[in-house]
Amino acid sequence: MGAILTPLKTLRIIILFFALLIVVSWIALALGPTKVGAFDVVHALLGLSPKDGPERVIVLFLRLPRVLLAAMVGAGLAVAGAAFQALTRNPLADPFILGVSSGAAFGVVTANMLGLGWTFTGYIGFSLFAFLGAILAATIVYAVASVNGRLPIQSILLAGVIVSLFFSASITLFISLIEPSDLGRVLHWMMGSLGPIDYGLLLLLFGFLLLGIGTIYLQAKSLNLLVLGEEAALQLGVEGERVKRTVFVMASLLTGAVVAFSGSIGFVGLIVPHTIRMTLGSDNRVLIPAAALAGASLLVAADSVARTIVGPTEIPVGVITSFCGAPFFVYLLRKRYRSGL
Repeated sequence: MGAILTPLKTLRIIILFFALLIVVSWIALALGPTKVGAFDVVHALLGLSPKDGPERVIVLFLRLPRVLLAAMVGAGLAVAGAAFQALTRNPLADPFILGVSSGAAFGVVTANMLGLGWTFTGYIGFSLFAFLGAILAATIVYAVASVNGRLPIQSILLAGVIVSLFFSASITLFISLIEPSDLGRVLHWMMGSLGPIDYGLLLLLFGFLLLGIGTIYLQAKSLNLLVLGEEAALQLGVEGERVKRTVFVMASLLTGAVVAFSGSIGFVGLIVPHTIRMTLGSDNRVLIPAAALAGASLLVAADSVARTIVGPTEIPVGVITSFCGAPFFVYLLRKRYRSGL
């Protein structure tokens, strides 16, 4: 479980991660093809800029929605990763690696094939279909990988690869049947991209995240007790199956919601929870909120790089996270094998 953290220390940690998110977001709002000064960003946010000034338009209507989207997607992926790792007791579990993101993406493409468009109502449908796809993928992985109630690392990785390949092939089939007018939008979304979005859709995504992250956090103490074993946890008043079902469904909801809005962005759910766990321990009461804030900061920073590194052309943010996450995954995998786990 790691070192015991007092409520005061926990609060300090959360404030530190929140401050990091504010600083990263502030920098992100200033970066772009049109340079905006750091103090101009503050003036725009506080309503002190001229109403028709370019800084106000750029900050409030172009960059701020994207920064908020990146923060929400990063938070959702990080908490979903922490939840799947807690459920499987495997630090290599992640929505992308387990194939859950591919299942969610399959749900979105299916919804698009059924006629749902990229509108407010359409995004509600996308989120629902993505949630169902994520649930289906996670269930298949668990059923295939489970051996006498355990999830060996080799089995879960192999099952994740198989499920991901199956859904990727299904998506490719559906994409070949999509109307040419929608093809560009779908392909751009599939690469894991953050683009222009209005505040109404951000509010919708925030509602999904509030439900998912809030529910998982309420189960944090129970998840801690499950480490002792289900029988020991039951003696302490924790019904293991109910907790696992709740966390499983909410982690799938988070994955589905963020995939519906951003496509498949890999490795955030792997890098962030594992790093937090190595530095702060495994207490989910600290891990979950810290992972949410750190995941938000990571994806805001990654999206800033994606927007500016080869400007004015943008790189899909999923490319940036994969470049960072793939070596990290290899490191963790080799470390596990050296340890004989």
